[in-house]
Amino acid sequence: MHPRNRWFIACSLVYAVLGGAFGILQAVAPSLVPGLPARAHGHIMLLGFVAMMIYGVALHTLPRFANRPLHSERLANFQFWTANTGLILIVIGWLGYWKPVLISGGAVAWVAMLAFAYNILRSVTAKPQTGDAQ
Repeated sequence: MHPRNRWFIACSLVYAVLGGAFGILQAVAPSLVPGLPARAHGHIMLLGFVAMMIYGVALHTLPRFANRPLHSERLANFQFWTANTGLILIVIGWLGYWKPVLISGGAVAWVAMLAFAYNILRSVTAKPQTGDAQ
């Protein structure tokens, strides 16, 4: 497995633990968490835990299901950094309720999603190489 895919999975698990702890903190002492913590928690869990896990597993498995290499390792590396940066900015934006930071983070996370979609589509729809079984 490519180290970047392991990093996606590792980050996913870190976000799961942080998101869970954040949720408990909100329930136990809601006044300690500024801004809109429920939205920050939701993004940590969905973009952090769920999406990062999907990214890591899918970048490894989907091209193999199609019997093709990943279209672009470089694009997947770019996606890793933009997905994590976008999520961090989103969380900061919700906790500080800084709309420009929130919007910037959302845009960066969306660019990561576009990179993922493009890379996977190019990988699984590539024309068969000579000698490949259909």
